[in-house]
Amino acid sequence: MNYLPCPDKQTVIEMLKLEPHLEGGYFRRTFQADHRDKIDLPIGERFCLTSIFYMLTAEANIGHWHCNRSDIIHYFHMGAPISYFMLHPDGSLQTVTLGPDLAKGQQLQLTVKGGVWKASHLPAGGYGLISEAVAPGFDYNDMRLAKRAQLSEQFPQHQALIKTYTRN
Repeated sequence: MNYLPCPDKQTVIEMLKLEPHLEGGYFRRTFQADHRDKIDLPIGERFCLTSIFYMLTAEANIGHWHCNRSDIIHYFHMGAPISYFMLHPDGSLQTVTLGPDLAKGQQLQLTVKGGVWKASHLPAGGYGLISEAVAPGFDYNDMRLAKRAQLSEQFPQHQALIKTYTRN
């Protein structure tokens, strides 16, 4: 079986037209369901679905702690595995690695429900490329970046991880 080699990081960034993301890494919105009626929520109207490419690199290897209102499905595409950490409202920690090696327990897909804090990390060099489908559609007003002190107060048992994956 012949497989195509993964292109280098800069080629992927240029070909997919990725830009720096405020939580870390690179991204580009690839879809919003503007051909459908928007969903009317108490916080405002939202697209029923949006999607992005998201990439972590050796130089931008952390997706800092953040929480979204919407549910998000992550799909692994190529490159190095990406580790995800999720802090659930009950205080439990879940760790999942998205990557191509199913025999090592890596997953190709991960669902994170709205209201769950998550952070990501590219432990190896190179890059990891995923897509995310967000429903209801992503809106920056629905995302909170973590403040270290507040998240540590809410989840004191996970202070080391919180410190590692927050900016302040």
